[in-house]
This record gives sequence, structure tokens and C-alpha cells, in this order.
Amino acid sequence: MTLKISKLSNGLTVVSDPMPGLESVAVGIWVNTGSRNEDAKSMGISHMLEHMAFKGTARRSARAIAEEIEAVGGVLNAYTGREQTAFHARILKEDVPLALDMIGDILTNPAFEQTELERERQVVLQELGQARDTPDDIVFDHLQAAIFKDLPLGWSILGEETSVNAFDSGMLKSYMASNYRLEGMTLIASGAVDHANILALAEEKCAGLNRGAVPNCAPAHYVGGDYRNPEDLEQAHVTYAFPGLSNRDPDYFVAQIYATALGGGTSSRLFQEAREKRGLCYSIYAFSNGFQDCGFLGIYAGTGQSEAAEISAVIAGEMEAIAGNLTDAEVARARAQLKVSLLMGMERPGTRTEQIAGQLFALGKVQTAAEIVAQLDAIDAGAVKRYAARMMQAGRPSIAAVGPIEKLESHTAFARRFGHSLADAAE
Repeated sequence: MTLKISKLSNGLTVVSDPMPGLESVAVGIWVNTGSRNEDAKSMGISHMLEHMAFKGTARRSARAIAEEIEAVGGVLNAYTGREQTAFHARILKEDVPLALDMIGDILTNPAFEQTELERERQVVLQELGQARDTPDDIVFDHLQAAIFKDLPLGWSILGEETSVNAFDSGMLKSYMASNYRLEGMTLIASGAVDHANILALAEEKCAGLNRGAVPNCAPAHYVGGDYRNPEDLEQAHVTYAFPGLSNRDPDYFVAQIYATALGGGTSSRLFQEAREKRGLCYSIYAFSNGFQDCGFLGIYAGTGQSEAAEISAVIAGEMEAIAGNLTDAEVARARAQLKVSLLMGMERPGTRTEQIAGQLFALGKVQTAAEIVAQLDAIDAGAVKRYAARMMQAGRPSIAAVGPIEKLESHTAFARRFGHSLADAAE
């Protein structure tokens, strides 16, 4: 049994992904709209809309939504990303019609009642406060803002108090009417599914959604900058970034192997040097983030007040070293980590739906596990070292740091470790 993709006459893409031996299904609708589709006045509205979708429809109250799905032991949820928003459920196979009816209902007939909005506004404001009380979480929002300075891709998904307090029912309805459109939506079902049945349900349950295409979001590019917030904390939470690749770039998997070898596990360069040899931190890792038109290499370190003085030099040193002496064994380990993550994820219906949604959005097609593994196997140490050299010459680094960071190396000094002054990088 293989994955099947169809496009309905109304523009909705429908994907069925059978998994023999399962009795359950992960199903959802992915909308190609996220926080980067917002403007300054609507900052955080994608996230608020996701919350409000569960607060009642023309047919169901908020309580009825919760009780109906849990009456069959299912889970109905949603999440907002920077480029996509998802409404999804996990249920037994016989309850797929109910799940799709509920998802179609909340996307077609949301009530957006002002009284519910006032209550949910307080929930989102509490969520904002909680994020700010979690320094190892909020520091990534500050990093994103430094990387994409004054661009929607750099704004917090949660928004800000000013924008959240300004939302009203009319704004939610207008934003949904403009951005939730069938040609930018994909219905995906993985598990115990039949394609013909999913198609019929999609035709029935999604008939009321808005036709047409999602408006283009604002283009983004790496800018770079420095954000520091000295706080009275036990640890300094420090993040770094460098210009990277979009998730459509031919070298996307080269960047993933590089980030994994640099800081993707306990055998990685950064973990071994910064934690095991020097004892500078408890947590340190690297990652490669790609969006549709840009991306970045990111590094996080949780370190002490005194140790913060050394961490920048160690990171720059390992980035320089890996460009010159990365071994075949390191590439093989990184490749194995990525393969295992991919293949283990393929055993979970929910993860499969997310992978399918991301690939269709980025590439317009779905790659099989075998195709991805073949791409990973084709990458050798030479390709990764060439990419590592690019990172050393990438230009303006970004830093975001929170906590006892008085001894952290300056942005200017850190940039010079990569052969750039900030003036050079800005040109």
C-alpha cells in the first residue's frame, strides 16, 4: 500500500497514507499560513485564531467540541508555526468521519464570539507571560528577531500584548477569510485509511471552505543582529546564528549533517569540547532551520556566569576546526542519527502527517524514506567540509542571550572570529 495524492475540484489537496496493521488514524488539515503572513497590527493573530477555532462553531459549543472527541477516546488539537497552521486529530479508524466533521466545522463555521475572545485573550496573555518566564525558550524568539530584524518571520508566534489586546471578532473573521483558502490547504490522513473513503469525506466535510489561493507572505532574508538581556538567573542562555539554507535548497541535507556533526548529539564536536572536556555547560547543541526562502544555522548553550566568557571562542573554534578536519566517521555518525530519526518518525502516524505536510509545502511533492536515505548516503565528508567553510565566511553572525551574560564576548569580537567586522558584513 502506498501514499496517494488527489486534488479536489475546489482546490483542496487530499493525501492518504495507509499504514498496514494499525487500528488508528492521524488526520488533519494543514493551512499554508502562519505567523509570517501577518502584518504589524495583526501580530499573533494566526495563533489567536488557532485558539479561537475550538471555542465554538455555529453547530457546536466549546464544551461540545471537547466532549464529542473525547467520547470516542480521541484527541483534537492544533498548532501554529511560522509558515503553516495545523488542525489535527488522532482517533480510531471508525471515528474518522467524526474527526473530519469536527475539523471541517471549526474551519468553516467558527463562531468567534466576542465573549469567548475576551476569555481566550487572557489565556494567550498568560501564555506570553509563561514564555517570558522560561529563558531557555524565550531566547529563541529573541534570536529569531535578531536574525530577521523588523521582518514578520522574526516576530513571535504568540504576538505581543499590544496586538493581542487589539484583536476583535471582525479581525479574526477577516484574517481567516483572506488566508484560509482551499488552494493553500492539505488534508492528510495516515494510518488505517482508505483513499476513496478519505476523498469522499473531504468532499463532504470541507465543502464550505473558502476557495482560492493563500496570499503571498512577505519575503524574508537573513539580517543578523545582537540581543542581550542581563537577568538575575542561575544560567546564561546563549544562542548564535549564521545565514543558512531554505528547505528547498539542494544542499538542505548537507546542512543537516553539518549541524548534527557540529552539535547534534553527545558525540558531536560541541558537546565533547564544551561539556565533556571543559565543563562549560550542561546543554549545548546545533541545528539547521529552513524556511521557504531562507534559513539559518543555530547554536544554543546553557552556561554559567563565569563560563560564558569562554563559550563564544569554543564555538567559533569548533566551527573552524570542522571545516578542516571533519572525518568520514563523523559524517557516518551524523548520517545514522538523521536516518534513525526519520525512520522512527515514519512509524508514528502523527509524525508522518507532519512530514508529508512539510514536504508538500516546501517541495510540492512527497519524498519516500528511501529517497531521503539515498540523498543522505550520497553526502560525503568533502561536501560537508565545503559547507562548513561557507559557514565560516557567511558574514554577520547573530547572538541572543539572557541571564548573567556580563562576561559574554561582544558581538563585534565574535564576528571578527569569522573574518568579518560588522561593518564588512553589513555592506
